Amino acid sequence: MATPTTVVLFGATGDLAQRKLLPGLLHLFQSGLLPEVQVVGTSLDEHDRDSFIEFTRKAVAEYGGEGPDPEGWPEFSKRIYWAPGAGGAEALRTTVAEAEAQFGTEELRRLHYLSVPPKAALSVVHLLKDADLVDRSRIIMEKPFGTDLASAKKLNGALHEVFDEEQIFRIDHFLGKEAAQNILAFRFANGLFEPIWHRNHIDHVQIDVPEELGLAQRADFYESTGAYRDMVVTHLFQVLAFTAMEPPTALEPYAISEEKNKVFRSMLPIEPSDVVRGQYIGYRDIKGVAPDSETETFIALKCFVDNWRWAGVPFYLRTGKRMAEGARIISIAFREPPRSMFPPGSGVGDNGPDHLTFDLADQSRMSLSFYGKRPGPGMRLQKLSMQFAMHETGWAGAALEAYERLIYDAAHGDRTLFTTADGIERLWELSSQLLENPPVVRPYPEGSWGPNRVHQLIAPRAWRLPFERGWRDPNAAGG
Repeated sequence: MATPTTVVLFGATGDLAQRKLLPGLLHLFQSGLLPEVQVVGTSLDEHDRDSFIEFTRKAVAEYGGEGPDPEGWPEFSKRIYWAPGAGGAEALRTTVAEAEAQFGTEELRRLHYLSVPPKAALSVVHLLKDADLVDRSRIIMEKPFGTDLASAKKLNGALHEVFDEEQIFRIDHFLGKEAAQNILAFRFANGLFEPIWHRNHIDHVQIDVPEELGLAQRADFYESTGAYRDMVVTHLFQVLAFTAMEPPTALEPYAISEEKNKVFRSMLPIEPSDVVRGQYIGYRDIKGVAPDSETETFIALKCFVDNWRWAGVPFYLRTGKRMAEGARIISIAFREPPRSMFPPGSGVGDNGPDHLTFDLADQSRMSLSFYGKRPGPGMRLQKLSMQFAMHETGWAGAALEAYERLIYDAAHGDRTLFTTADGIERLWELSSQLLENPPVVRPYPEGSWGPNRVHQLIAPRAWRLPFERGWRDPNAAGG
């Protein structure tokens, strides 16, 4: 029997709740993954239970993908409650008790989702303590998890005064994506790739997350963080750990978390000379941005995992706003073999090394590029690729959206895809030199791939994006 679960959603009327969390909870209910669930929404907005149910209906109709009459809505709507934020701990405790009275059992759990601004997180934690809602509870926290080592330690210390570390789930929606989890399956389940996943065969790794979006709606928040704090520490380093970790002793949360933390402990401190910071032209014109702002909207860096497997192999990370296209790519570049047997003009090596590419976009894909001979006389080579796309299989309908996966895992206590206090503090420790002595911010045009300096950072190699060829369209002629 499924354990009855009460999801208390703080910030229930915010953008994330509308687009992802409320539709995701409905989908988990529809699919039978959370069949015994009650949802308690709360925020400082003016609502009662009826108006919040209507708010939720509109959110799932617009963002849930099923239109105005989603399957299971009549039953799900009976499970939605509202606790007015202005009512404090008493109103929250009373509403949760009303919702849980519908379960008819004392065997239940609570999942508190803190979809609130960072400065409000600790006040919510103390509210839960005052409302006596800590026992049998887990909390999901959104980034940022501090802004440097001192603030991360302070935040974790305050959290641990109320919740045990085992109750805290620091969310990273990048790791909730099927493609990210496929890295583990691809690496450790296949004898073809596991033996070559180290420095003898891999030349370098790129993790590239450019974004087309700007910061018109988030400038106030972004001015105090920047691309490094916002994206690298909380997202890209987590993906790096999945890519670089050693085989866990078992496919279970503690073992995987420990291997991720070993990667973080093995990483060398980030050198400011190995970092390029940029700011898109026009950012300083946004309301709320200082006219002389040095906040980076772009960051690229080179880092190293100094252990036996990865010694000397550079990891290149890049992310930024207002770039040429949006993508989420992990690219493994293999070492090139000797070419002495191939005649001049054969084309070998002309398009760079062989690559294994993971696309972490919503429609996850993988690609393996390699050189092959063109038909005809002589030895003329060209780059070819084998591609796999999740949406071309019969499994596509079973895929959970990233936030759905993470809510489900947190509800069941599965910490595989969540980071720990030790892990996040280690990453801020690695970042100390960079944060204390950041390199100059370089301007770059909107719609570009960042400042020109990024090419010097990676030379004599080249960035994988933009691709020399696009993903295959299976519906195209000859595709």
